[in-house]
Amino acid sequence: MVHSASLADKGQNHMSTVKVTGWVGWARFAGVILLVSGLFSVIQGIVALVGPDAYFAVSEGSLFVFDAQGWGWWNIVIGILLLLTAGALLAGQTWARVVAIILAILSSIVQLLLIPAQPWWSFIIIAIDVLIIFALTVHGKELREDR
Repeated sequence: MVHSASLADKGQNHMSTVKVTGWVGWARFAGVILLVSGLFSVIQGIVALVGPDAYFAVSEGSLFVFDAQGWGWWNIVIGILLLLTAGALLAGQTWARVVAIILAILSSIVQLLLIPAQPWWSFIIIAIDVLIIFALTVHGKELREDR
């Protein structure tokens, strides 16, 4: 699907040269992924706040104690930021494209670290992140034109 978006059709007097392609679907996919991730982060944060105050982990004979309250508030803040970014991305805001690209890059880096533990899942997420980065970098402007 390729068509020229006319700003005159939207009540403006000048023409846009941005062509809307099928890649706009991947840009919307990025927004939906951010939305789902934000919702999950907020839910995880709430669960951490209402659950036990500490999380214990044992690794190679060492005991690690984590403050679940701090982790919960962190997840709530990150979740809200993800939700705001998703809404702005789906509305075609430029700043949201930049933030979403940064989040996809960070996700890829984290997945690289997780390859030894979960190789197939890491490679799948890295591939999706690369598609999202490409869609938002090259075709992100189409989100604004396709509204």
